[in-house]
Amino acid sequence: MSSDDSTNAPSTGDSASSEVTSTGSTPAPVGRREAVREKAQQVHVRQSRARLVRRAAWISAAVVVVAAAAVVVGVTVGGAASKPQLSPDRADQDGFVVTSISSTGSVGSPGAAATPTPTEGEPTPSPTVTASTAAPVQIHVYVDYLSPSAREWQLANEPQLSSWVAEGAATLIYHPVTMLTAKSNGTKYSLRAASAAACVATYAPASFFQFNSDLLKRQPAVDSDGFSDKDLADIASANGTGDEPKKLRECIETEMYASWAKAATERAVAGIDGTDGLSLTGNAMVIVNGEAYQGEMTDPAEFSQFVLTSASGKSAKNATPTPTPTPSATP
Repeated sequence: MSSDDSTNAPSTGDSASSEVTSTGSTPAPVGRREAVREKAQQVHVRQSRARLVRRAAWISAAVVVVAAAAVVVGVTVGGAASKPQLSPDRADQDGFVVTSISSTGSVGSPGAAATPTPTEGEPTPSPTVTASTAAPVQIHVYVDYLSPSAREWQLANEPQLSSWVAEGAATLIYHPVTMLTAKSNGTKYSLRAASAAACVATYAPASFFQFNSDLLKRQPAVDSDGFSDKDLADIASANGTGDEPKKLRECIETEMYASWAKAATERAVAGIDGTDGLSLTGNAMVIVNGEAYQGEMTDPAEFSQFVLTSASGKSAKNATPTPTPTPSATP
C-alpha cells in the first residue's frame, strides 16, 4: 500500500505541476496577438484619415480651379457680349462716299459723255445731266477686292468717275464686301481688305478713292494668299495717312472692322436698301439710282449710257418706245 502510495504521489504532483505550467503560459501569445491587432487597427485608422485628408484637399483644389475657370469664362463672355461691334464712323448705309478724288482723266459729265460730238456748223447740244441742272446721280459700287470683275470695272471707268465726282454730277459710294473670303488659302484676304478699306475711310477719307483703286490695280490672284495686314497698311500709307497715321495702321493691322465688313456683306445679300428688291448676288455689283447695271464691265461707254439713262429718269428696262405715227390717207 505504502509503496503504491509513494509511487502514485509523485505522479500526481508532476501532473499538477504540468497543468499549472501549461495554464500559466497560455495568456502570453494571446496578449501579443491582441496588441499587434490593436496596433494594426491604429495604423489603418491613421492611414484612412490621411487618405481622407488628401482626398478632401484634392476635391477642394478641384473646386477652386473649376470656380476660377468659371469666373474667367464668365468675364470673357460677359465682356464680349457687352462690347459693341465696331463700325466705321463714316459709313453711310454700309458704304463710303468719296469725298476727294484725283483727276485721272477728262471725259465730261455723265450727260456729256453720252452726247455725240457735233460736227462743224451744227449747234452744240446742251448736256442732259449736269451738276447745275439735276441732282447728282447715285452710283453705289459693291466691291470685293479679290474680284476680277470689280477690278475690270474700276480700271475701265475710273477716268469718267473722277470727272463726274469732281463736277458734282455723281455721288460715288463704295461698299466693300467679302464674298470671296474663302478664296485666299485661308488668309481671308477679302475680309481683311474690306476691313482695311473701312479703316482708310475712317482715318484718311481724302485718300479712300486712291487706296480703293490701288488695291484693285494690285489685285492678287484668286486662290492666292493676298497681301498681309502689314502690306495693306503700307499701301494705305503710300496713298495718304490723314491726321492719325498710327491709328490708321493699328486699325488695319488689327483688322478692326472685319466683323463689320462681314455683317455688312450679309446685310447686302439679304437685301439692298433703296432698291426694288435688289440683293447682292455676286462679288461685284454697280447700282445707279436704284437700278443694277447689267452691261459689260469693261465698256465705259456702255456704262456711261446707262448712267445717262438713269439720270434722265428713264429706266432702260422700263422705257417704252415712242410709236411712229402712220400717215393718214389723202382724201
